Amino acid sequence: MILAIDVGNTNIMFGVFRRKDIIGHWRIGTDKTKTSDEYGVLLRKLVELGGVNVKSIRGAILSCVVPPLLDVLVATLKSYFGVNPIVVEPGIRTGMPILYHNPKEVGADRIANAVAAFNEYRRSVVIVDFGTATTFDCISEKGEYLGGVIAPGIMVSAEALFEAASKLPKVEITIPRAVIGKTTVHSIQSGIIYGYAGLVDGIVERIRKEMGTNPKVIATGGLARLVAPESKTIEKVDEFLTLKGLRLIYEWNAQ
Repeated sequence: MILAIDVGNTNIMFGVFRRKDIIGHWRIGTDKTKTSDEYGVLLRKLVELGGVNVKSIRGAILSCVVPPLLDVLVATLKSYFGVNPIVVEPGIRTGMPILYHNPKEVGADRIANAVAAFNEYRRSVVIVDFGTATTFDCISEKGEYLGGVIAPGIMVSAEALFEAASKLPKVEITIPRAVIGKTTVHSIQSGIIYGYAGLVDGIVERIRKEMGTNPKVIATGGLARLVAPESKTIEKVDEFLTLKGLRLIYEWNAQ
């Protein structure tokens, strides 16, 4: 079995694969103050509570966009899982040409998403990832990473609004009953959900024109299932896309 870990700025998503099947998955908050021992106890306990025998994990792969946590998580995996993880970093085999001017600038999670999406659909794809940032990654029909778009994430935008407008209350991020809000809470919810649905649709339409194809649009990330039903362009939500990509990259680099 393989342990795949994706360290984001807000959350850490990890899952265990038996061959191609994900048999357990978990999400915890990212905390740059935690030690390798603290992460080790937490991750190992969650995996064991999920019914997975830690001793059966024969390898691990790690993508991390939080530099201070990279060495911490590597130490965690060595000490608490007995594996030396493959780290997604420049030079790793992905089977995908990266057409960014500087390929090192592309986040490891974005590469994993791109690899997973093209491997599954074998056509041009746009991946919309609703994370700390809302990212759009564009893959050509030849399986080339063309580049993408980075916009502020939903929670980042919401928190900025609440901090800057002191009279506005913090609200639960959920789909409102109507676009036209009858209360301040519903009005904010409408602005967030329908605003981001419109942002996604507008950017995807511009991407399609530039690509000159009709790419399949896949959404992933923590809030994808909230926005996707209100979007005209998102065709599928795959919450495990990043982990699937990490599993593929592991298999290509573990030999």
